[in-house]
Amino acid sequence: MDNRIVAIDIGGGTQDIFLYEPGKSVENCIQLILPSPTVTIGEEIHRATEQGKDIFLHGQLMGGGANSSALGHHLEKGLKAYATPDAAKTFHDNLERVKKLGVIITEDAPPAAVPIKTADLDLDRLGKALELYGVSLPTRVAVAVQDHGESPNSSNREFRIKHWAQFIEQGGLLSNLIYQDIPSYFTRMQAVQKEQPGAYLMDTGSAAIWGALCDPYVIPYRERGLIVVNIGNQHTVGVLVKGDRVLGLFEHHTGLMTKEKLADYVERLRLGELTHQEIFNDRGHGCYIHSTYHYSEGDFQAVVVTGPNRNLVKDLGYHFAVPFGDMMLSGCFGLVAAIKNDVNI
Repeated sequence: MDNRIVAIDIGGGTQDIFLYEPGKSVENCIQLILPSPTVTIGEEIHRATEQGKDIFLHGQLMGGGANSSALGHHLEKGLKAYATPDAAKTFHDNLERVKKLGVIITEDAPPAAVPIKTADLDLDRLGKALELYGVSLPTRVAVAVQDHGESPNSSNREFRIKHWAQFIEQGGLLSNLIYQDIPSYFTRMQAVQKEQPGAYLMDTGSAAIWGALCDPYVIPYRERGLIVVNIGNQHTVGVLVKGDRVLGLFEHHTGLMTKEKLADYVERLRLGELTHQEIFNDRGHGCYIHSTYHYSEGDFQAVVVTGPNRNLVKDLGYHFAVPFGDMMLSGCFGLVAAIKNDVNI
């Protein structure tokens, strides 16, 4: 039986890859940091734009970002963009809104258009790269993506925070943050599972939380609680963790954060005073704290930070989590830890 796991954490700038092999030290397992799929597909669109060619997007719904920017630039140049319904949902859950951008929805590829496949996961390409080194891909696949949840006629920011609220009120167990049976509204996760049936799926924020908990520094603080902050390329999430439960969190866009704002959010999250509306009005996702949460003196004193933009708070005295000596793979370590339900991977 192949007990190995390939864990892939897909962000807005990079996709981080860890090939876990039982019995081998984490430091000696294969580790890769590669451009995110949204970046590589954005580059494909840019090349077609520079060549003055129309494009045909086909494949699965995937994450936005660089690909969305590239599509907008392509359309501004007066070139045509065609897309299948599934690929078009990359840019908005409501296809009427995608049409208003200028995208032509069709199942058929126009003869002169450059075909570009949309997908968060490309195991064929990864498998070919590893083959060059005599390494085969594991049969178990775990992937982290940020999935706002399908909300064609409402704010995806509100939809996402409502999901977090429901999770917290239902117990907030860390073990429930990883899926094989994916909720119907997590369409991005489902798209990944269409590419790889049976794959484990997790939100990137959840994977970062689990990954930070793999840092030995946090062990003494789990019983009294700690705050885990993941400062990603696009999103910042701060979470109250106590034992095996999430008791509250906030989520905002990293580009709108400052050191002072983040420090204020962390302190008021600890005290249970941070509100949803102020973050939502500031164009963030929002905040939710368990209805029975009560701060006690001495609780949640440790603040553990991870994510590629962690230097935003380098002067605040927070602990920078470096699980197994590699911060960039926190999400990957988190995926494996969640599958094993044990931070000692």
